[in-house]
Amino acid sequence: MNPLTLLPLIVLIGAMFLMTRSAKKKQAAAAAMRDEMQPGTGVRTIGGMYATVKELHDDTVLLEVAPGVHAVYAKNAIGAVLDDAEYNRIVHGDEPELDVDGAIVPDDASSLTGPDTDDAKTDLVKKTDSDEGDEDAAGSKAEGKRDGETDSK
Repeated sequence: MNPLTLLPLIVLIGAMFLMTRSAKKKQAAAAAMRDEMQPGTGVRTIGGMYATVKELHDDTVLLEVAPGVHAVYAKNAIGAVLDDAEYNRIVHGDEPELDVDGAIVPDDASSLTGPDTDDAKTDLVKKTDSDEGDEDAAGSKAEGKRDGETDSK
């Protein structure tokens, strides 16, 4: 038999081996995560519900969904064990304290343009006939001309 005909079979077996190996690693990591649960820990279920662990049993866990509301879940239904800061941020809306050593960057670019002056603002008001005489000597409008008129003849 030609070794070249066995190559696709060998590649297929190798790919299956790598996939099962990574799946076993993920399962072991999930089991270790579930083993580190303790009463008082914040968790997220695989359905997306956030709760606090009240009691641990062999295959089940008692979760407090809301104050005074308890539910029994299988340990396999726990999707993630959350640290206290993340749980409080998600459930209670607590904002974490930020340690800022440097300058604070503003949300907009207003501080980058310099101080606001009335001279720098663009005048978006249409000028009337009485305002046309207010143009400076070099003015943008020549005398006797109105908007839209040109020097061409």
